[in-house]
Amino acid sequence: MSNLDGILEKFTNYVMLDGKKSVAIRIMNDTFTEIKSKGQKDPRGIFNKALENVMPKIEVRPKRVGGSIYQVPQEVKAKRQVFLASKWIIDAARKKKGAGFAKFLANELIDAANETGDAVKKKLEVYKMAEANKAFARFANR
Repeated sequence: MSNLDGILEKFTNYVMLDGKKSVAIRIMNDTFTEIKSKGQKDPRGIFNKALENVMPKIEVRPKRVGGSIYQVPQEVKAKRQVFLASKWIIDAARKKKGAGFAKFLANELIDAANETGDAVKKKLEVYKMAEANKAFARFANR
């Protein structure tokens, strides 16, 4: 359970703007309250499932080979998987306008747990890029 707490702490830090941690903590508490009010029994379980569903296994990285730059598909390390998943979920929630951020974040987490939503679309875009550039995988270890 401590690993989940560490990931939740990290996610809270990613939510934070201008070093205002108390605001970020309040947003996370409001988000979990919102998830509960939408009929979900376990907000931490939803959070964990959402992150798992959004974490990419492969991404494309630019690699310079002989004067050309290729988009080379590479595996993603565990820490970067957590970072990318968190970033995509938070960015998807921040893009929406209207009600409070906590409400949008809760909706995005629920959508991600159900494998829908903007963050999951972003992951699928990254996978499509990796698939399209599979021919350049031979440059990965140069």
